[in-house]
Amino acid sequence: MTDRKFKVLLYSDGSQQAFSAAVYTANLLESMPNMHLTVVQVKEEEEDGVVGTEYNWIETWPASPTSEWLKRIIDGTNLSAKDIYAEILTKTDNIFIDKAKDVRHHVIYSNPSISDTVESLINYATENSIRLIIMGTRGLTTLKGLIFGCLAHNVLNSSPIPVLLVKKLPQDFIDSYCSN
Repeated sequence: MTDRKFKVLLYSDGSQQAFSAAVYTANLLESMPNMHLTVVQVKEEEEDGVVGTEYNWIETWPASPTSEWLKRIIDGTNLSAKDIYAEILTKTDNIFIDKAKDVRHHVIYSNPSISDTVESLINYATENSIRLIIMGTRGLTTLKGLIFGCLAHNVLNSSPIPVLLVKKLPQDFIDSYCSN
């Protein structure tokens, strides 16, 4: 029997929604020994026409709970919530480090429009035989979001590949995640 990898793409843009998606993905990565994860970041297309490069995931995922990134994520929360976020971050970081051989990082360059970004993500996923796309979402909560949609919902509606949208993690998930 061959050891087939279940290829998963995690879209990361440094937002709180991406944080929730990364935590959920780390939980899956820990539970699925055959999972191979590619963390993808989309940047505006370079003038030289670069279409994709490897990158260091620390650019979008902090190495320590004191980073500016984490401050943006937990801005405005109380002290106990900050401690919980720090614990979640540490555990998630450790999972990604422990599973490093099964985690790649890639930058996709695209025009900044939602439609071009969606097309770039789906093309990358299709070309690399990705079997699941994971993205964080806030949901369609604004009038602009209801009219134009958001990136995550556009990927969901356009992708031939299954898409898992992760909203803010519920407290019971966080409690279980931190206790394991």
